[in-house]
Amino acid sequence: MTTASNVPVVEAKNLVAGYLPGVNILNDCSLIANQGELIGIIGPNGAGKSTLLKAIFGLVNIRGGSILLNGEDITGLKANKLVGKGVAFVPQTNNVFPSLTIQENLEMGVFQNPQAFAERFEFVTGIFPDLAKRRNQRAGSLSGGERQMVAMGRALMVNPSVLLLDEPSAGLSPVRQDEAFMRVREVNEAGVTVIMVEQNARRCLQICDRAYVLDQGTDAHTGTGRELLNDPKMVELYLGNLADL
Repeated sequence: MTTASNVPVVEAKNLVAGYLPGVNILNDCSLIANQGELIGIIGPNGAGKSTLLKAIFGLVNIRGGSILLNGEDITGLKANKLVGKGVAFVPQTNNVFPSLTIQENLEMGVFQNPQAFAERFEFVTGIFPDLAKRRNQRAGSLSGGERQMVAMGRALMVNPSVLLLDEPSAGLSPVRQDEAFMRVREVNEAGVTVIMVEQNARRCLQICDRAYVLDQGTDAHTGTGRELLNDPKMVELYLGNLADL
Protein backbone atom coordinates (compact mmCIF):
# COMPACT_ATOMS: atom_id res chain seq x y z
CA MET A 1 0.00 0.00 0.00
CA THR A 2 1.33 3.42 -0.90
CA THR A 3 1.78 6.14 1.68
CA ALA A 4 0.95 9.73 0.78
CA SER A 5 3.69 12.29 1.30
CA ASN A 6 3.85 16.08 1.38
CA VAL A 7 5.76 16.23 -1.90
CA PRO A 8 3.56 17.90 -4.55
CA VAL A 9 3.17 15.99 -7.81
CA VAL A 10 0.61 18.38 -9.31
CA GLU A 11 0.18 21.96 -8.18
CA ALA A 12 -2.40 24.13 -9.94
CA LYS A 13 -2.26 27.76 -8.85
CA ASN A 14 -4.98 30.37 -9.42
CA LEU A 15 -6.14 28.92 -12.73
CA VAL A 16 -8.29 30.98 -15.07
CA ALA A 17 -9.39 28.91 -18.07
CA GLY A 18 -12.21 28.30 -20.53
CA TYR A 19 -13.15 26.94 -23.93
CA LEU A 20 -14.46 30.10 -25.61
CA PRO A 21 -12.82 33.52 -25.85
CA GLY A 22 -13.91 35.74 -22.99
CA VAL A 23 -15.80 32.96 -21.18
CA ASN A 24 -13.98 31.55 -18.17
CA ILE A 25 -15.07 28.28 -16.58
CA LEU A 26 -12.27 28.26 -14.00
CA ASN A 27 -11.83 31.40 -11.93
CA ASP A 28 -8.85 31.50 -9.57
CA CYS A 29 -8.94 27.73 -9.02
CA SER A 30 -6.13 26.00 -7.12
CA LEU A 31 -5.32 22.38 -6.27
CA ILE A 32 -2.41 20.38 -4.86
CA ALA A 33 -1.99 16.61 -5.20
CA ASN A 34 0.87 15.19 -3.19
CA GLN A 35 2.76 12.04 -4.02
CA GLY A 36 0.65 8.96 -3.32
CA GLU A 37 -2.58 10.85 -2.64
CA LEU A 38 -6.05 10.11 -3.95
CA ILE A 39 -7.66 13.50 -4.52
CA GLY A 40 -11.40 13.89 -5.12
CA ILE A 41 -13.01 16.81 -6.95
CA ILE A 42 -16.72 17.21 -6.22
CA GLY A 43 -19.37 19.91 -6.46
CA PRO A 44 -22.54 20.91 -8.31
CA ASN A 45 -23.03 20.50 -12.04
CA GLY A 46 -21.34 23.22 -14.03
CA ALA A 47 -18.83 24.02 -11.29
CA GLY A 48 -15.85 23.34 -13.56
CA LYS A 49 -14.78 19.94 -12.25
CA SER A 50 -14.07 18.27 -15.60
CA THR A 51 -12.64 21.53 -16.95
CA LEU A 52 -10.05 21.48 -14.18
CA LEU A 53 -8.90 17.99 -15.21
CA LYS A 54 -8.78 19.01 -18.86
CA ALA A 55 -6.80 22.14 -17.98
CA ILE A 56 -4.22 20.01 -16.21
CA PHE A 57 -4.06 17.73 -19.26
CA GLY A 58 -3.61 20.56 -21.76
CA LEU A 59 -7.08 20.36 -23.33
CA VAL A 60 -8.36 23.80 -22.25
CA ASN A 61 -6.97 27.27 -22.88
CA ILE A 62 -5.35 28.58 -19.69
CA ARG A 63 -5.56 32.37 -19.45
CA GLY A 64 -4.09 32.82 -15.99
CA GLY A 65 -2.30 30.94 -13.26
CA SER A 66 0.08 28.01 -13.58
CA ILE A 67 0.36 24.22 -13.35
CA LEU A 68 3.44 22.49 -11.97
CA LEU A 69 4.26 18.80 -12.40
CA ASN A 70 6.93 17.62 -9.96
CA GLY A 71 8.04 21.25 -9.75
CA GLU A 72 8.22 21.79 -13.53
CA ASP A 73 5.98 24.37 -15.15
CA ILE A 74 3.70 22.51 -17.61
CA THR A 75 1.15 25.30 -18.10
CA GLY A 76 -0.36 25.01 -21.58
CA LEU A 77 1.69 21.96 -22.53
CA LYS A 78 -0.18 19.71 -24.97
CA ALA A 79 -1.50 16.29 -24.04
CA ASN A 80 1.02 14.24 -26.04
CA LYS A 81 3.89 15.98 -24.25
CA LEU A 82 2.23 15.44 -20.87
CA VAL A 83 1.88 11.70 -21.51
CA GLY A 84 5.63 11.56 -22.01
CA LYS A 85 6.05 13.26 -18.64
CA GLY A 86 3.92 10.71 -16.82
CA VAL A 87 0.43 12.23 -16.87
CA ALA A 88 -2.46 9.96 -17.90
CA PHE A 89 -6.09 10.97 -18.47
CA VAL A 90 -9.22 8.80 -18.63
CA PRO A 91 -12.19 10.74 -20.05
CA GLN A 92 -15.75 9.98 -19.00
CA THR A 93 -16.91 8.75 -22.42
CA ASN A 94 -15.36 7.38 -25.62
CA ASN A 95 -12.44 6.12 -23.54
CA VAL A 96 -11.67 2.86 -25.39
CA PHE A 97 -11.09 1.84 -29.02
CA PRO A 98 -14.14 -0.41 -29.54
CA SER A 99 -12.89 -2.13 -32.70
CA LEU A 100 -9.63 -3.19 -31.03
CA THR A 101 -9.09 -6.06 -28.61
CA ILE A 102 -8.30 -5.47 -24.96
CA GLN A 103 -4.62 -6.21 -25.63
CA GLU A 104 -4.56 -3.84 -28.61
CA ASN A 105 -6.11 -1.12 -26.44
CA LEU A 106 -3.35 -1.65 -23.88
CA GLU A 107 -0.74 -1.57 -26.65
CA MET A 108 -2.03 1.87 -27.58
CA GLY A 109 -1.06 2.96 -24.09
CA VAL A 110 2.62 2.38 -24.82
CA PHE A 111 2.71 3.60 -28.42
CA GLN A 112 5.46 6.06 -27.43
CA ASN A 113 7.49 3.26 -25.81
CA PRO A 114 6.39 -0.10 -27.29
CA GLN A 115 9.33 -2.05 -25.82
CA ALA A 116 7.81 -1.46 -22.37
CA PHE A 117 4.67 -3.44 -23.21
CA ALA A 118 5.54 -6.73 -21.48
CA GLU A 119 6.59 -5.08 -18.23
CA ARG A 120 3.62 -2.72 -18.10
CA PHE A 121 1.16 -5.45 -19.16
CA GLU A 122 2.31 -7.53 -16.18
CA PHE A 123 1.82 -4.56 -13.84
CA VAL A 124 -1.61 -3.63 -15.19
CA THR A 125 -2.97 -7.17 -15.25
CA GLY A 126 -1.69 -7.62 -11.70
CA ILE A 127 -4.29 -4.99 -10.73
CA PHE A 128 -6.88 -6.04 -13.33
CA PRO A 129 -6.40 -9.80 -13.90
CA ASP A 130 -9.53 -10.02 -16.08
CA LEU A 131 -7.73 -8.00 -18.74
CA ALA A 132 -5.21 -10.81 -19.18
CA LYS A 133 -7.87 -13.52 -19.23
CA ARG A 134 -9.88 -11.68 -21.90
CA ARG A 135 -7.04 -10.02 -23.77
CA ASN A 136 -8.35 -11.11 -27.22
CA GLN A 137 -11.92 -9.85 -26.69
CA ARG A 138 -12.94 -6.74 -28.59
CA ALA A 139 -13.50 -3.73 -26.35
CA GLY A 140 -16.74 -2.89 -28.17
CA SER A 141 -18.37 -6.03 -26.75
CA LEU A 142 -17.66 -5.06 -23.14
CA SER A 143 -20.05 -3.59 -20.57
CA GLY A 144 -19.63 -0.04 -19.32
CA GLY A 145 -17.80 -1.16 -16.20
CA GLU A 146 -15.50 -3.43 -18.19
CA ARG A 147 -14.69 -0.61 -20.61
CA GLN A 148 -13.81 1.59 -17.66
CA MET A 149 -11.38 -1.08 -16.51
CA VAL A 150 -9.76 -1.19 -19.97
CA ALA A 151 -9.54 2.61 -20.07
CA MET A 152 -7.82 2.74 -16.69
CA GLY A 153 -5.56 -0.12 -17.69
CA ARG A 154 -4.51 1.63 -20.89
CA ALA A 155 -3.78 4.83 -18.95
CA LEU A 156 -1.60 2.86 -16.52
CA MET A 157 0.42 1.41 -19.39
CA VAL A 158 2.29 4.72 -19.67
CA ASN A 159 3.62 4.24 -16.11
CA PRO A 160 2.10 7.54 -14.97
CA SER A 161 3.08 9.48 -11.89
CA VAL A 162 -0.43 10.94 -11.86
CA LEU A 163 -3.73 9.58 -13.19
CA LEU A 164 -6.60 11.94 -14.00
CA LEU A 165 -10.04 10.26 -13.88
CA ASP A 166 -13.20 11.98 -15.10
CA GLU A 167 -16.32 10.45 -13.50
CA PRO A 168 -15.21 6.79 -13.40
CA SER A 169 -18.60 5.67 -12.01
CA ALA A 170 -20.78 7.55 -14.53
CA GLY A 171 -23.53 5.44 -16.08
CA LEU A 172 -22.75 2.36 -14.01
CA SER A 173 -25.12 0.36 -11.82
CA PRO A 174 -24.61 0.67 -8.04
CA VAL A 175 -22.73 -2.64 -7.94
CA ARG A 176 -20.49 -1.65 -10.86
CA GLN A 177 -19.92 1.74 -9.24
CA ASP A 178 -18.58 0.02 -6.13
CA GLU A 179 -16.27 -2.06 -8.32
CA ALA A 180 -15.04 1.08 -10.09
CA PHE A 181 -14.22 2.78 -6.79
CA MET A 182 -12.38 -0.32 -5.57
CA ARG A 183 -10.30 -0.29 -8.75
CA VAL A 184 -9.44 3.37 -8.27
CA ARG A 185 -8.27 2.64 -4.74
CA GLU A 186 -6.20 -0.34 -5.96
CA VAL A 187 -4.51 1.84 -8.58
CA ASN A 188 -3.71 4.42 -5.92
CA GLU A 189 -2.37 1.77 -3.55
CA ALA A 190 -0.10 0.54 -6.36
CA GLY A 191 1.75 3.86 -6.11
CA VAL A 192 -0.07 6.16 -8.55
CA THR A 193 -1.23 9.62 -7.48
CA VAL A 194 -4.89 9.93 -8.55
CA ILE A 195 -7.00 13.05 -9.15
CA MET A 196 -10.64 12.03 -9.65
CA VAL A 197 -13.69 14.05 -10.62
CA GLU A 198 -16.78 12.28 -9.32
CA GLN A 199 -20.50 13.02 -9.21
CA ASN A 200 -21.13 10.37 -6.55
CA ALA A 201 -19.90 12.65 -3.81
CA ARG A 202 -20.40 10.37 -0.82
CA ARG A 203 -18.51 7.43 -2.31
CA CYS A 204 -15.77 9.74 -3.52
CA LEU A 205 -15.30 11.24 -0.06
CA GLN A 206 -15.27 7.76 1.50
CA ILE A 207 -12.21 6.65 -0.48
CA CYS A 208 -10.21 9.82 -1.11
CA ASP A 209 -7.45 11.22 1.09
CA ARG A 210 -8.44 14.82 0.44
CA ALA A 211 -11.11 16.51 -1.65
CA TYR A 212 -11.83 19.86 -3.24
CA VAL A 213 -15.35 21.24 -3.57
CA LEU A 214 -15.63 23.43 -6.65
CA ASP A 215 -18.21 26.19 -6.87
CA GLN A 216 -18.49 28.50 -9.88
CA GLY A 217 -15.02 27.61 -11.09
CA THR A 218 -13.08 28.04 -7.88
CA ASP A 219 -12.08 25.80 -4.99
CA ALA A 220 -14.65 26.77 -2.37
CA HIS A 221 -13.66 24.20 0.24
CA THR A 222 -11.00 21.57 0.81
CA GLY A 223 -10.33 19.00 3.50
CA THR A 224 -9.99 15.30 4.10
CA GLY A 225 -12.77 13.10 2.84
CA ARG A 226 -13.89 12.40 6.40
CA GLU A 227 -13.93 16.09 7.34
CA LEU A 228 -16.16 16.98 4.41
CA LEU A 229 -18.46 14.01 4.94
CA ASN A 230 -19.03 15.08 8.54
CA ASP A 231 -19.59 18.78 7.83
CA PRO A 232 -23.39 19.39 7.77
CA LYS A 233 -22.97 22.88 6.34
CA MET A 234 -20.87 21.50 3.49
CA VAL A 235 -23.51 18.91 2.67
CA GLU A 236 -26.31 21.49 2.76
CA LEU A 237 -24.57 24.17 0.72
CA TYR A 238 -22.61 22.22 -1.87
CA LEU A 239 -23.53 18.55 -2.00
CA GLY A 240 -27.29 18.45 -1.49
CA ASN A 241 -28.76 15.21 -2.79
CA LEU A 242 -25.38 14.17 -4.15
CA ALA A 243 -24.35 13.23 -0.64
CA ASP A 244 -27.14 10.67 -0.43
CA LEU A 245 -26.17 8.73 -3.53
